[in-house]
Amino acid sequence: MINYYTGVLKNYVGFEGRARRAEYWQFALINFIIVVVLDVIGIAVKFPYLGVLYSLGVLLPGLAVAFRRLHDTDRTAWWLLIGLVPFVGWIVLLVFLCLDSTPGDNKYGPNPKGVGGQGGYQDGSYAGYPTNAPYNG
Repeated sequence: MINYYTGVLKNYVGFEGRARRAEYWQFALINFIIVVVLDVIGIAVKFPYLGVLYSLGVLLPGLAVAFRRLHDTDRTAWWLLIGLVPFVGWIVLLVFLCLDSTPGDNKYGPNPKGVGGQGGYQDGSYAGYPTNAPYNG
């Protein structure tokens, strides 16, 4: 799980390509946990902005992985802007981020699962996940 998180941080300006659901959601989960912990620590030390500072620090990698996640569902990253529409936009964006990969290659690159297409990453790796790291997915 930590490999997904560090993979996203290492690929912090990688706005092209595709990202699996596991990569996106595990990054989001770890970010949530870190923000909660930092908020608790911030309240204890009377500096409640630790979580906000961390969130600003991971804004760019978070956007990059969201772009790649939408690309994986064969959607342009402009769909992130639908999240600006209160409630309905958030639901639509959540559905898009939860959808499975489009099978095979699409205009954004090979399938990160390495299945269903000519290209793919046949060695078991994909964008944001190093080849030499153990894969348990």
